[in-house]
Amino acid sequence: MLHLSLPTAKQVEFCSSLINMLVWVVFAVAIFLLGLFFFLARTFPYFIQDVKYVLAKLKARRCMLKYMQTNFTILERFLEAARTQPDKPFIHFKDETFTYQDADALSNKAARVFLQSGLVKQGDTVAMLVGNEPMFVWLWLGLVKIGCSAAFLNYNIRSKSLLHCFNCSGANTLVAAAELQDAVEEVLPSLLEQQVSVYILADGCKAAGVESFREKMSQASSEPLSKDLRSHLTLQSPAAYIYTSGTTGLPKAAVITHARLWGMSSIQFLTGVNSRDVIYISLPLYHSTGFIGVTGAIERGITVALRSKFSVSQFWDDCRKYDATVIQYIGETMRYLCNTPKVCRDRSHKVRLAIGNGIRADVWRDFISRFGNVEIRELYGATEGNFALLNYSGKIGAIGRDTFLNKVKVQPVRDSSGFCIEADKGEPGLLVSEISARAPFSGYVRDLQQTEKKKLHNVFKKGDVYLNTGDLMRIDEDHFIYFQDRVGDTFRWKGENVATTEVADVISLAGCVKEATVYGVKVPGQEGRAGMAAVTLRDGLKFDSVDVFKHVENFLPAYARPRFMRIQSSLDVTGTFKHLKVKLVEEGFNPNLITDPVYFLDEKKKNYIPLMMDIFNGVNLGEIKI
Repeated sequence: MLHLSLPTAKQVEFCSSLINMLVWVVFAVAIFLLGLFFFLARTFPYFIQDVKYVLAKLKARRCMLKYMQTNFTILERFLEAARTQPDKPFIHFKDETFTYQDADALSNKAARVFLQSGLVKQGDTVAMLVGNEPMFVWLWLGLVKIGCSAAFLNYNIRSKSLLHCFNCSGANTLVAAAELQDAVEEVLPSLLEQQVSVYILADGCKAAGVESFREKMSQASSEPLSKDLRSHLTLQSPAAYIYTSGTTGLPKAAVITHARLWGMSSIQFLTGVNSRDVIYISLPLYHSTGFIGVTGAIERGITVALRSKFSVSQFWDDCRKYDATVIQYIGETMRYLCNTPKVCRDRSHKVRLAIGNGIRADVWRDFISRFGNVEIRELYGATEGNFALLNYSGKIGAIGRDTFLNKVKVQPVRDSSGFCIEADKGEPGLLVSEISARAPFSGYVRDLQQTEKKKLHNVFKKGDVYLNTGDLMRIDEDHFIYFQDRVGDTFRWKGENVATTEVADVISLAGCVKEATVYGVKVPGQEGRAGMAAVTLRDGLKFDSVDVFKHVENFLPAYARPRFMRIQSSLDVTGTFKHLKVKLVEEGFNPNLITDPVYFLDEKKKNYIPLMMDIFNGVNLGEIKI
């Protein structure tokens, strides 16, 4: 028989005292932690935002480690979404809607066209010359399903540049949009000579050597494909090649591995996009900015409203039509939206978040003042870069924040020992990022020389290697990072990087031009820099403005065509025959500072016309659009 003895009065009193003491200790600790929290929040105004961002970044890194261990790619995430939410809209395009299940079936069909051709095998790359349309997504998903990658060709390029971009991808197959058939036919003899398989996304094709992809796709099965077809893929395998104009020369193909694609696609997670959002994408999918909008949507399992091309007049109507809650932008698109006439429906939309890069502080203020309390999340990153910045605090004008998780360096010069010196707070410096196992730099495809050019060795200590971003930055006392300018032979215009050497080479082929140098000049009210060329003429020839206009129109995309042309008797060069541009950049296109004849690109007249003072004033005041 079990006998239980009751506690004595002293034992009860002791237990009661102990409980009271623990209660007071817990209460005191809670008060202390609460006080510490309010102290930190008051002393460091961005403390709460920093903590939230750090926790989100750590969670993203944990997911990445898990994905690395299981080779879980963005495609696997898409297939998971197709299984769990098959009827959820994936892409709205014009008046069509495609569900996740539709996308799975259509990408299966696209994959089978490549397989049945017998010319595309595991590990191959297929080049895509395709604009913003759902087929772009079906093609990429289909290629990854069979263990291949895609090279995203810029549909603005032509002739020599197009062939160069195709060749450096290593592809032996090209798929092009129906509306780009003329661009393909221009280089078709060279492609056929290389025994390249060429497909057009049209129902039929009359050109010899070109087949209809849509016709073959309509006859293909939509049944799931075996996972064995991509069993060789790892997160270090290439998922896509995205082109960047870089600092000099022709465009280069940056390697986007499946691991890097995960990192780029996590931006929507880090900016607070949730499963109920609809993201509106009008930026080109061949760019990393547009493409990661789609892959980020896959990661979140959300709906994409896709537009073929940005339209300032249709932007808000589209957002209302598709109930968009998230938009993507570049600085130019935001400025265009702010420059439209005000209407009563400016705030009649559901957009709550804007993600992008390149917005000026004044445009930022104008945008939220006019279109409502939209959270703007400004990013910084390069297609080929090994890191990115995110302004998660909403600090107007900043591109990010310097934290222990995202430590960046800005350095102006090397000291007497040969090592670089970190720039002081508030001092501009070159932004560099250490290349390591955690932050690798994959470089450019088949271009070891340009890959090495992006690296800086022995920067802060012997043996270290850093990526040279080519961008000047400034970090303020609150650790916010601000973009200052670009260095090197490149400038940004209309959201595109323009390689000055490539443009100069094209202009030099014009009949009357002997030599050319190209640079970017500041234009009031415009993001980036407008292209300007200083040229010398062939002996005995005058400047043939109409012929030069036709030449640049035929061989350069719109964003790369110089807006101003300066005619000189000679071009100043260094001892190594490099063109001196500093003075040219300082003088800009101001006729008050320039004695040489200057011409202005007039799209309507299809000509370069003399830059008179009325045109100069009109451009400066924004009355003449360029």
